[in-house]
Amino acid sequence: MNIKWFGHSAFLLTSERGTRILIDPYYRFIRYRMPSVETDIVAVTHNHFDHNKIQAATGDYLLVNEPKEYIREDVRIRGFKTFHDKVNGEKRGPNILYRFQMDDLNICHCGDLGHLLSEEQINEIGKVDVLIIPVGGTVTINALEATQVRRQLKSTITIPMHYRTKSLSVVGLMFSKVDKFLQVSGQRTTEVKTLDISKENLSEYAGVVTMLYE
Repeated sequence: MNIKWFGHSAFLLTSERGTRILIDPYYRFIRYRMPSVETDIVAVTHNHFDHNKIQAATGDYLLVNEPKEYIREDVRIRGFKTFHDKVNGEKRGPNILYRFQMDDLNICHCGDLGHLLSEEQINEIGKVDVLIIPVGGTVTINALEATQVRRQLKSTITIPMHYRTKSLSVVGLMFSKVDKFLQVSGQRTTEVKTLDISKENLSEYAGVVTMLYE
């Protein structure tokens, strides 16, 4: 499968059979720009403008936006109810953490997760091969908390997102840079433009994978 990052929390997952999943699309966010993306599935983790612009998607797609199970083609998806803060959503509302099962891999996208996971959630989510997780803090978990969630889920590969970049201009000052997460995690770091992984080569990328903005 192939993983591409469009900046912020937006990713495109493409299975070996060609099924495409667009996650948390935005249309325009400061200097981040998303092209129109033809896709088979659009997954939205929560209803905030920088995560829910399904207008960026084209094609006859399945909209995934609830904490339940979905199946399309060779992809099985399950959404888990979480929160955008540490007070059960009272400040920033609900958030859905998604597990995508495709190509014999489990990919977990945390959306704007705002808290550590409970034992029940950890058990329900199960084995995670690739964890895509916010690390910038302020409105999500921070670098230290993201490291704790990585340990909770025992992911082989961790891809950080939702952190300060030059594309966010002064708005990015509210988030930490990815460097803090890299330092706290203490894992080997690999930088890629796109990530091509399979069950067979997963261990080659073990640790943290940082992605270049498309």
